[in-house]
Amino acid sequence: MRITFVKKILKDGSPCRKCADVERRLYNSGYMSRIDEVLVADERNAQSPGLLLASKHDVKLAPFFVVEDGDDLRIYTVYFKFVKEELESTVSASGQDAEDTLRANPDLDYV
Repeated sequence: MRITFVKKILKDGSPCRKCADVERRLYNSGYMSRIDEVLVADERNAQSPGLLLASKHDVKLAPFFVVEDGDDLRIYTVYFKFVKEELESTVSASGQDAEDTLRANPDLDYV
């Protein structure tokens, strides 16, 4: 799975307030390490990578996330939905796998 985070820079050069808030949440939660690429949608440059990606996927809101999982592509413009469906579900699933492994192998123990 590959995750791209797109944040916006406004015409006056300042960061989008909502984008900055989402980025802060990503860092504070430790989820930023799960983001593979951060692109900037710079309103001052129509050719900025983030604006090109937004145009390609017809996204009108920032920030947004693009999740590529094999042939599957998912786009999120709502941070909490992205976290719940992509980041927390993955953590829960891997945690369940670990518990299943421990149950199947009684000689192993928690670290």
